[in-house]
Amino acid sequence: MASLLLSDSRPWTVEEALAYCRNLTRTHYENFTVGSLLLPKAVRQHVSNLYAYSRTVDDLGDEAEGDRLDLLRQWLEDLERCYDGAPRHPVMVALQHTIQRYRIPREPFLKLIQANRMDQEVSRYQTFEDLLHYCDHSANPCGRLFLYVFDYRDEERQRLSDYTCTALQLANFWQDVNRDWAMGRVYLPMEDLQAYGVSEEQIANRAFDDNFRRLMSFQVERAREIFRRGAQLLDHLEGHARIDVALFTRGGMAVLDAIEKQDYNVLACRPSLSRFKKAWLLLGTWTSMKLGRTPRF
Repeated sequence: MASLLLSDSRPWTVEEALAYCRNLTRTHYENFTVGSLLLPKAVRQHVSNLYAYSRTVDDLGDEAEGDRLDLLRQWLEDLERCYDGAPRHPVMVALQHTIQRYRIPREPFLKLIQANRMDQEVSRYQTFEDLLHYCDHSANPCGRLFLYVFDYRDEERQRLSDYTCTALQLANFWQDVNRDWAMGRVYLPMEDLQAYGVSEEQIANRAFDDNFRRLMSFQVERAREIFRRGAQLLDHLEGHARIDVALFTRGGMAVLDAIEKQDYNVLACRPSLSRFKKAWLLLGTWTSMKLGRTPRF
């Protein structure tokens, strides 16, 4: 991604750019299917374009070689061309098509860039409020962008989507404690480590004990409560958007259940959902919603 951003100056047609985003969406693993078959064909490409944007900016912040802050600066410059000019990167060429179709403002895209700037400068979060501020930039914009492509633009729905996105981000953090440590980051709030008597040395050595179990139990319940708040959004959505948000919520809650089932020991191995579990969640959610039943969380 980074090399393409820096060196590939050839012009991309809209058709080529759209295909690029579809391929990127298909070939990247996520906990929850992006651009799933539950989405109507009319918006599936636009969701792929939005996913490609967020995936690429994350790759620039997490994996790119060289000066990541400079790469993010270049990414910002190309984003600005989406609103006033001709973007160069294929993701941006496709994104301009989506921005114009749904009249999407800059702010969600800017926040995602800022989240990755934070990742270059901040590796610890003292309080849970500090972590929520990060989630407001790294996760919440994704839900707001998703709502735009279903023509939901009001602040109330977007506020409720923030709960779901924050909870999904937290579930991912609790799932990936080892992975984040390997990248030099700890997303468990420092105040909570201190309150439960857990040290960073324990995380480094994968030394699971009762203190760590109690810490993770607290964090899992905290995320579940945020999911429950976000589930109110389902009462304000219709059709495919309602089904997909229910799927995201059930998938995130299933990750929390997986953490609990392994006795909160995320240091020993990463809890994950099998393909069968994902398929079962997909089928169960689709069936329930089609029958007019709102899932309980």
